[in-house]
Amino acid sequence: MDDNFEGVKVMVIDDSKTIRRTAETLLSKVGCEVVTATDGFDALAKIADTQPAIIFVDIMMPRLDGYQTCALIKNNNAFKSTPVIMLSSKDGLFDRAKGRIVGSDQYLTKPFSKDELLSAIRDHVKAVG
Repeated sequence: MDDNFEGVKVMVIDDSKTIRRTAETLLSKVGCEVVTATDGFDALAKIADTQPAIIFVDIMMPRLDGYQTCALIKNNNAFKSTPVIMLSSKDGLFDRAKGRIVGSDQYLTKPFSKDELLSAIRDHVKAVG
């Protein structure tokens, strides 16, 4: 299946440089435009300018964690329909439930694969196909 992710804007919020770099490399290869942020505050500062089609956010981050970041994004009328995918190194039921409560659209366990990232984008971004 040859997907076209050309020009899809993806935001990756993670305090780990490795994760940001990995996601950026994988996604850039398939044509995505990737914006990275180191934490929730950084992401919120960039989101209005970049208007991402989908957001991947790490749960465990300093200052503003992934749940808080997701809740803030979903509480903003301009972005409430933007899909937010939670990233976590724990595959816990509680984390998934909490993610759903704050409005996240999906939950991926780290380390994620290229296929998982792409299928999340495919599932949630209308323009892809």
